[in-house]
Amino acid sequence: MLQHFKFKPMFENHQLPGWNISFFYKNERINGEYHPDGSIVWRSNPPQDEEAIKTMIHELMLYHVYD
Repeated sequence: MLQHFKFKPMFENHQLPGWNISFFYKNERINGEYHPDGSIVWRSNPPQDEEAIKTMIHELMLYHVYD
């Protein structure tokens, strides 16, 4: 389970897509960039269960950003 999930736009102009994301997973802080095509570029070490984490992030972004 992801804890303390946060996202913010990469650019001041909110028309340009892209978000910086951060969260804790298994007591490890994870940072990355979420792109509009659903790709994620990790800025920290990738999480252990990367595919499961990507699914959770996609669901959260759909709920918070694209709703």
